[in-house]
Amino acid sequence: MDQNELLTFVKKIRRDLHEIPELGFDLPKTSHYVKEVLLSLSYDPIPVAQTGWVVHIEGEVKEAVAFRADMDGLPVHEETNVDYLSKHPGRMHACGHDGHMAMLLGFAKLLKEMEKPYYSVVLLFQPAEEGPGGAKVVLEEGILQRLKVKRIYGFHLYPGLSEGIFGLCGGPFMARNGEFDVEILGKSAHAGLPQEGLDALLAGSAILNGVSEIRTKRIAPLSPGIIHIGKFTGGTARNIVAGSALLEGTIRAFDKGAYEEMKEGLRRLVDGIAYISFCKITLTIRDFYPEVRNSPRLVKEVCKLLKEEEYSILSPLMLAEDFSFYQEEMDGVFMFLGTGNDALGYSHSLHHESFNFREEVLLKGIALYEKILFR
Repeated sequence: MDQNELLTFVKKIRRDLHEIPELGFDLPKTSHYVKEVLLSLSYDPIPVAQTGWVVHIEGEVKEAVAFRADMDGLPVHEETNVDYLSKHPGRMHACGHDGHMAMLLGFAKLLKEMEKPYYSVVLLFQPAEEGPGGAKVVLEEGILQRLKVKRIYGFHLYPGLSEGIFGLCGGPFMARNGEFDVEILGKSAHAGLPQEGLDALLAGSAILNGVSEIRTKRIAPLSPGIIHIGKFTGGTARNIVAGSALLEGTIRAFDKGAYEEMKEGLRRLVDGIAYISFCKITLTIRDFYPEVRNSPRLVKEVCKLLKEEEYSILSPLMLAEDFSFYQEEMDGVFMFLGTGNDALGYSHSLHHESFNFREEVLLKGIALYEKILFR
């Protein structure tokens, strides 16, 4: 296929999708758009996970290789000033999922003009990667199992790498993660009569300080893990003892044992502060995604498809991805595709309101998918 034709195709798709970001499983416009493109390419998309789609392409054998793109956006107010700005205020494709979908649809178009592959192919358009985890729902519905998927590959655009460079990591790549809320109910009183109140902010401060010791005292120094409180709110006025407070945080680790140990440490800390402060404290922990563990064998195979200057071997990152659910069931590789371009100002991080990239980079991802499938 002519590269200019393919670029025109994926650029239009990316920009169309960029204008209609939606959240979680609630993707009516995005889902309809993807379906219509697939139908225009003479595919018969199969619905999955409420608003997602699967395309099955028969190969010489029934064993299948899957390629996945996530579909959802983020609750971010866009600040890019592009002419294809989000038409949904307060929502943005700030994590590149519009590019992921355009890449996979470009691959779908390319496959229409190629020979029948040896392995069958599954193209998976998955909702709710940002939460609550659409990959888990896809697996629970059993469609990948029925289609005999044995391997799965996925990309994420990444501004931390130079444009067009692939980021690869064998073994543990991204962390297991969860989040927690600590709700504190004290008793309001005038600051001049503190003995009549129960200070929720003081109790919250004790928890904030104690959390830092959970990581340093309960987890082995060489076992990577993070427990962090990023939001602390409470109080009503400067001269009032705060009657309530809320702390919000995250837990991340590569080892399940370390992750569970931090959760237990947090429970004990909260119980102790509740006891000595006389406040009522409620802890809620929500487990999200397992750790991303790439097949070392498949990563080596991908590296052999590339020139040495085309890829970088990365260290594990404390990010999280629901692609990990697939890897609990089958071998898989989750890869980065660099979008960093300082000259064009494309250096903003993922989830940033000014995140952007050149669509030309998507052709690199499509080309690697082709090599993985046919070579």
